[in-house]
Amino acid sequence: MSSVLVVGYDPRAIPGVDGEALRAALDLELARFGEHGIDAAMTLVVFDESAESTLITSLTERPWDVVVVGGGIRKAEQLLPLFERIVNLVRRHAPQAAIAFNTSGGDSVEAAQRWL
Repeated sequence: MSSVLVVGYDPRAIPGVDGEALRAALDLELARFGEHGIDAAMTLVVFDESAESTLITSLTERPWDVVVVGGGIRKAEQLLPLFERIVNLVRRHAPQAAIAFNTSGGDSVEAAQRWL
């Protein structure tokens, strides 16, 4: 069974956003992986000193086939340093994994499938 790690920005850390509703939508997308026979997990990070250790723990948990980096991290200019850090951590700690990018929380399955 293929394995995918989805890395996203924790919606509960975004001011002025209904973080719980966004988290519920992300959980639905995660469940959709199972409908496609893909074993998936999600790691949500925030832009602080915990991001690196949180991500390294997830990346080294098992050998991932694909790591999907969410649009919430890539599209926000102020998160560019976090995005760079994530890409380099994936290269270092999960070198066997393809790196994919979604456009929203609702197309992570399709992003991963491009590389499976």
